[in-house]
Amino acid sequence: MNVGIVGLGLIGGSMAKSIKVRTANTVWGIDLDAETMTLSRLSGAIDGALTAENLPLCDLVLVAIRPAAAVAWVKEHAPLFSKSTILVDLCGVKRSVCEQLAPIAKEYGFAYIGGHPMAGRERGGFVHSSEELFTGASMILTPDQSTDMRMLETLKAFFTDIGFAGLTFSTPEEHDRIIAYTSQLAHLVSSAYIKSPEAQRRRGFSAGSFRDMTRVAHLDEAMWTELFLDDADYLAEQLDILIDHLSEYRAALKAHDAEQLQALLKDGREKKATAGGN
Repeated sequence: MNVGIVGLGLIGGSMAKSIKVRTANTVWGIDLDAETMTLSRLSGAIDGALTAENLPLCDLVLVAIRPAAAVAWVKEHAPLFSKSTILVDLCGVKRSVCEQLAPIAKEYGFAYIGGHPMAGRERGGFVHSSEELFTGASMILTPDQSTDMRMLETLKAFFTDIGFAGLTFSTPEEHDRIIAYTSQLAHLVSSAYIKSPEAQRRRGFSAGSFRDMTRVAHLDEAMWTELFLDDADYLAEQLDILIDHLSEYRAALKAHDAEQLQALLKDGREKKATAGGN
C-alpha cells in the first residue's frame, strides 16, 4: 500500500516511523520544514517526498497538521486524489474539520473519515516522534453515512498493524465534547497552574504531583490556541464545571469546614475509582 503523510511532526513522524518499522508499505511524506524532510529521509521514516506526481498513487493519505492548514491543503490538492484513495485527517478537533472535508471528498469522489490518535507527548516535532508512540493507544474514527465497511476494515487492519490497540468510533460532536474534558481542559489547567509564583521557588519541594500537573504546560501555544477556539463552546463548559467544583473546595477551606472538605475529597476519590485509571 502507498501511504502519503502530510506533516511530519510528532504525530505524522510517528506514523511514518511506525509504518516503516511494522509494515512493508511505501511512505511518501511532506513537511514545510526542510530540516524535517532531510531527517525523515535519512532516518528511513519516508521513502521519498509526497508530490503531485505520486499523490494520485496513494491508497491512504494521512493529514497530520493543524485544522485550518489541513482543510486548506486538502482543498488545494483534492483534484489530484484518486477515487480509490482514503483520506484521514488526524486533527485534534473534528466538527470544524469534518464539516469542511466531507463535502470536498464527495465532490471529488474519494473516501474520507475523520481521525484522532489518542497518543502524544508534551514536546512535538519530528525529533520527538517514535515508532512506539501509538503502541496500545486508541484510534478514534468518525464514520458517517458515506462510510462503508470495507474502508473501516482496511483502516482497522492498518492502524492495528502499526501498534494501535483498536478503534473507537464517535461522531464529530461527541468527539469534541469529550476531548474538551479529557485533553484540552488538562492542558489549559496545567498552563494556569504553573503561573503561581511558587513555581519559581518549588525546587526541593516538588515530586510526582507537581510533574503530573505541569507536564503538559510545555505546549505549542499556536496549535493549542487553534484547537481551543475550534472547541470553545465545549471547553468553556468544562471550565465552568471545574471552576464550580474548585469554588466548593475554596469555600470549605476558608470556613475551616473539615466535614465538608472531607466529603468533597471522598466524592472525588470515589469518582476517580468509578472513572478508572485511563
